[in-house]
Amino acid sequence: MLDIDLLQSFVAVVESRSFTRAAERVHRTQSTVSQQIRKLEDVFGAELMKRTTAAGQISLTEDGEVLLNYSQRILMLARELEHAIGKRKSAKAIVRLGLPEDFKAESLTNLLVEFSSEHPHIRVDTICGLTAEVEPLLSSGELDLALMKREVQSGPCVESWPEELVWVGKTRDIGSQTSEPLPLALFPQGCLYRERAIHALEMQKRPWRIAYASASLTGILAAVSSGLAVTLLAKSAAPPTLSVLNGRPGFPDVPATEVALVARKDQAQSPAVEYLANFICSSIRKRRTEMSPLANQQGRARKLAALGN
Repeated sequence: MLDIDLLQSFVAVVESRSFTRAAERVHRTQSTVSQQIRKLEDVFGAELMKRTTAAGQISLTEDGEVLLNYSQRILMLARELEHAIGKRKSAKAIVRLGLPEDFKAESLTNLLVEFSSEHPHIRVDTICGLTAEVEPLLSSGELDLALMKREVQSGPCVESWPEELVWVGKTRDIGSQTSEPLPLALFPQGCLYRERAIHALEMQKRPWRIAYASASLTGILAAVSSGLAVTLLAKSAAPPTLSVLNGRPGFPDVPATEVALVARKDQAQSPAVEYLANFICSSIRKRRTEMSPLANQQGRARKLAALGN
């Protein structure tokens, strides 16, 4: 008896033309998918596909083409069977969500836990990365929704929010010697904040150097917290233990960017995707309202009034 999971992985590799993307699609590791293809070849005693080092160059042998035809028919029948016996009614809908690397882990965890408690029939699979990494996944249909850092009003979206950028360092006096190259801790090339920081310093003709580079917000904050460098972050991502350096000599103002919730465009969104999109939008609106100075002042006034009564 053929294992249907092997056939699913085989079809995923052929359709995505990539072992990496196929692994994400079937929710397995790349090594597991490779082992599954080898197992299929062992079962049939035949080579099913030819692999080359060139990107996207996966071609089927004649035996592989025969297997692909049968596999697609078998998987289609399996889906029809699941529908016929009602299993799809109890199965969880899956929404694939992309998030920026500097999205606070605590906020992310709380948001997803709250959503799961309100919608237990929906499973959210999350991928974190730079916008330059997340955007292609959304365009190729491998994600349903993504929160992305981008230029203001740079494209269609479900909703967007302005993101104030601030320079942060360990102390207020770090980088005060404007004649010395400013040590920077930055995300890799392709990061909007990196481009903004370097452009602003170049326009001011302030010397700079990259003292630390990391694709992880944790790594960036560790470098800044140690006093090794300064960085440019969204104000919402800057921890209270670091000093905001905006307005100090040698730290130019940087225009705001925006955070946008973007949905895939190639097909109509499922109810599960709409539920998550609405939940994210309302959660961000609520968080920003609570963080605004006016809201805090009003809240304190209400508390004082209540105490007076």
